[in-house]
Amino acid sequence: MRIAVLSETDGAETRVSATPETVKKYKTLGADVVVQAGAGAKAGFPDAELEAAGASIAKTPKEALKDADVILKVRRPAEGELKGAKPGALVIAIMDPYGQEAALKALADAQVAAFAMELMPRITRAQVMDVLSSQANLAGYRAVIDATAEYGRALPMMMTAAGTVPAARIFVMGAGVAGLQAIATARRLGAVVTATDVRPAAKEQVESLGAKFVAVEDEEFKQAETAGGYAKEMSDAYKAKQADLVAAHIAKQDIVITTALIPGRPAPKLVSRAMVESMKPGSVIVDLAVERGGNCEVAVPGQVVEHNGVKIVGHLNVPGRLAATASSLYAKNLYAFVETLVDKETKALAVKWDDELVKATCLTRDGAIVHTAFQPTA
Repeated sequence: MRIAVLSETDGAETRVSATPETVKKYKTLGADVVVQAGAGAKAGFPDAELEAAGASIAKTPKEALKDADVILKVRRPAEGELKGAKPGALVIAIMDPYGQEAALKALADAQVAAFAMELMPRITRAQVMDVLSSQANLAGYRAVIDATAEYGRALPMMMTAAGTVPAARIFVMGAGVAGLQAIATARRLGAVVTATDVRPAAKEQVESLGAKFVAVEDEEFKQAETAGGYAKEMSDAYKAKQADLVAAHIAKQDIVITTALIPGRPAPKLVSRAMVESMKPGSVIVDLAVERGGNCEVAVPGQVVEHNGVKIVGHLNVPGRLAATASSLYAKNLYAFVETLVDKETKALAVKWDDELVKATCLTRDGAIVHTAFQPTA
C-alpha cells in the first residue's frame, strides 16, 4: 500500500495533510509514504523531518502519484493535478463539493474514488475524523487573536494608579465550534463576552463558558435545529426580530466575531452596513464566513478594510494562520479515517463500501459521481 502526500497548489494554503507523527503511524499500518518535496514547508515540517519519520521524498507530483493507492491533500485537487494517478486510487481531502459540478466531474473522469472529509457524519465513532470541528476550533481562537491585534486596546479591565482601563466588549455571532472557542478565548483574555445563535442548545453552552446569551427566544427559536445539530434557515419574520435586537446590541460592542455558516448555502448576512456604521470608531469585526460570501455586508475576502472608522477583518483560510497546529490536527483526522479503510492483518486497503462513513463521504467512484447529494441533474 502506497500513500502519496501532495503539496497544495493554492498559494493561500499553508497546511499539509501529513506530519512526521502520522507518517510513523502510516508506517505501522504497513504503508509506504511518499511526500512531494516541500509539501510541509509552510507548516513547519521540513522534508528532512518527514524523511526521518519514514517517508520518502518525491521531487515532482508525478513521482509522488506514481502507483499511489491513497492520495492525501488538504484541498480538492486542481484540474490536471491527478494526471498520472492510477485508476481506483483513493483521494482524500476537504473537497468543498457544493456547486462544483465541473470539479466533481473531473474527479470522476480521473477514475479515482474521491472522499470529502467535511461530509463526515457527526456520530461518536467519527468524532476523531471531524475536520470541520478540528479546524473551526482553531479558527475561533485565531479570530480573537486577530481581533485583539487590530483593536489596539487592552481586553481585560485593569485598575492602575493612572486610572481604570475598562474591559472590552466582545460579541460572538454563531455558537458552533468556532464560536464557542472564540468565547472561551475572549473570556480568558478578560473581555466581557456576549453571544448569539439560532440553535436553542447553544444557550446553555454559551452560558457555561461565562458569556451572556442574546437572542429572540420565541417558539420558532425553540425548533431551530436540524437532527444533525446544524442551524436551520429561519423565517423572514424571525430574522427581522433578531436583527433589531442584534442591531441595538452591536452598537455598544468593541469587537464582533461572526462565525455563522449553513452547509451548502451562502453565509447568512448578519451584520449590515448600517450596523457597522453604528459602532464606535476603533471597533473591529472579524468575519470568519468571508470565504462563503461573508456574514458582514462590508467584509472583503482576503483583506482588512476600514469602514466609518471600524476595521473589518476578512482573512482567508484562518486555520492556516496556525499552520503547524492546524496541519497536526487535520493529519490526525485523516489518519483516523484511513485506518478504517485498511485490513490490519493483510496490511492492504480493504474499503467497506457500505460502511456509513464511506457512504457519507465518497463523492466519486468508477468514473461516476456516486454521492446522492451531488448527482448531476438530467
